[in-house]
Amino acid sequence: MSGEAHDAADGAAHGSLRGYLIGFGLSVILTAIPFWLVMARPLAAGPTAVLIVGFAVVQVLVHMVYFLHMNRRSEGGWTMIALVFTIIVVAIAVSGSMWVMHHLETNMMPMPHEMRSVP
Repeated sequence: MSGEAHDAADGAAHGSLRGYLIGFGLSVILTAIPFWLVMARPLAAGPTAVLIVGFAVVQVLVHMVYFLHMNRRSEGGWTMIALVFTIIVVAIAVSGSMWVMHHLETNMMPMPHEMRSVP
């Protein structure tokens, strides 16, 4: 019992049934809409892919807020700092990988038939 009081005084967020139900409802909606987009195919492939990625990002945020209880107040803000650092490292790794793959595709593609020398 004293541990719970200490956690509450610490400023850490604790989940309530209402919060968990809101998070669950949002998660179901954010899963059902992309599922419908894929199954019904109301849009072309490109916009559907962009929407699915957008819904995925929003769902990650919902999970972090409602289930992992991440906010600026918990643990003195260190969880948010760690999250921002992780996002920066992942963005650097992904953008660097995309740049390298584009560079390799541009410079390593085989020549068209017209440009080859005839022996």
